[in-house]
Amino acid sequence: MKNLMVRTRPFTMLTSRLVVMVLFAALLSGAPFHAALAPTAPDLGTAARFAVLGGPAVTLTDATVKGDVGVNTGTAVTLTRSTILGTIHAGDAVAQQAYSDFLDAYAALAAEPCGTYLTGTLDGVTLPPGVYCFDAAAVLTGQLTLDGPSDGIWIFKIGTSGTGALTATNFSVVMSSGETCNNNVYWWTAEAATLTDSVFIGSILSGAAITVTRGSLDGQALAKAAVTLTGANVAVCGTFEPPFPPFPPVPAIKVTGGGQIPVPYPYSKGRATFGFNAQPDKKDGAKGNLNYVNHVTGLHVNGAVTSIYVIAVNPDGSPKTVLFSGTWEGGSFFVTVEDHGERGSDDQFGITVTTATDELIEVIEVMSQRVISNGNIQFHK
Repeated sequence: MKNLMVRTRPFTMLTSRLVVMVLFAALLSGAPFHAALAPTAPDLGTAARFAVLGGPAVTLTDATVKGDVGVNTGTAVTLTRSTILGTIHAGDAVAQQAYSDFLDAYAALAAEPCGTYLTGTLDGVTLPPGVYCFDAAAVLTGQLTLDGPSDGIWIFKIGTSGTGALTATNFSVVMSSGETCNNNVYWWTAEAATLTDSVFIGSILSGAAITVTRGSLDGQALAKAAVTLTGANVAVCGTFEPPFPPFPPVPAIKVTGGGQIPVPYPYSKGRATFGFNAQPDKKDGAKGNLNYVNHVTGLHVNGAVTSIYVIAVNPDGSPKTVLFSGTWEGGSFFVTVEDHGERGSDDQFGITVTTATDELIEVIEVMSQRVISNGNIQFHK
């Protein structure tokens, strides 16, 4: 075993007995022994469908992402020659709920007790399921093998003393089962996570920024700060179709509206106009139409509504935010709307537009939810 030192915390008598049992089982299986407590996977909630989620900004250059992409605040999702097989949520209600769920999961992992303390690059190391911790920074290279059952859980915590970043260069994570999807691997970092030319597995929950340059990440990049991908591939496991759990258990409602929004930014002088009607049908689907014209870029979307959901509610349980989506001749659209009263002065509208070619989805327009003008949005009971 190379580049690895193990320090174990003192255990209670009960824990010591558990360790003896684990040692016996490890001897029977021929697997290397490490005194690791049984880990508990964090509940990611709505963040589970996001491949990339940042606080203030996400920047993708020559990247491919399978899964949703979002930022908690603002509209700073920047794409350059990048492909997203998912939906962009730029500061909308979906992104904000996912970010809140991410913070809960981050806190849960922070509280997870360490079973084994590590140092070194982890090159040539094989680890069974467990909770593994680095006191401070972790600088990784070479190959780490994770050996365990399909339901095994691996948690790596970097910077448990309060500070410490994850840096992985030419580093590969391999599962002995050959599995890469649904891998139950989690990387918690007190500070930033930086991957370069690495083949990485697991969901990264970072206390600062995440930067991935070339290589791949079979998992998620979830960060309190910005996420930057350059020439990298990121894929969240699983296929998520609407509805996106756990949306509130509130029946879909009919929504109508029209008006204009500033583009490309909420403070811009450019304008896009819209008109829509969307409502649930009798077959658990939806019907209606969206007409959207960006008068700055010339983009014109005219398509049929195919799904509608209440994704956020007010304190009194009434619908706050409605998401409806559908198809147009170029691809798909996703719209979020809010009704703040009859005057319409505080109503909000946001839209993401995609095109589809050869089974690839490319995002061509993202307008985060913003206050409308010269119009009104109405929720019908």
